Amino acid sequence: MQINLTGRNIDITPALRKKVESRFKRVVKHFDHLLDVHVILGVDRHQQRAEATLNGSGKKFFADAQSEDMYASIDMLVDRLDRQVIKYKEKLRDHSGDMPLKSLGTN
Repeated sequence: MQINLTGRNIDITPALRKKVESRFKRVVKHFDHLLDVHVILGVDRHQQRAEATLNGSGKKFFADAQSEDMYASIDMLVDRLDRQVIKYKEKLRDHSGDMPLKSLGTN
């Protein structure tokens, strides 16, 4: 998985890069078919904003978060993406084994 990191009105420090990479390991653990991640970190007045787009095999996930601390924004962002990925995987798992009654020949 490739992580692209972009900064808007902020310099991407090695500490920020390390934080993003370490937090996204949790998402990869739940969904291993991720191709790339595009993370945008920015500052809007007094709010620190983080947004990300995950590109998986046939599926895109997007989330954003903002708070007064950039590290807290990154944590909230990854939590939101992780919930989306888990929900998507549960939906795939729930629909894979179910067959409608009409296809079984019963009325």
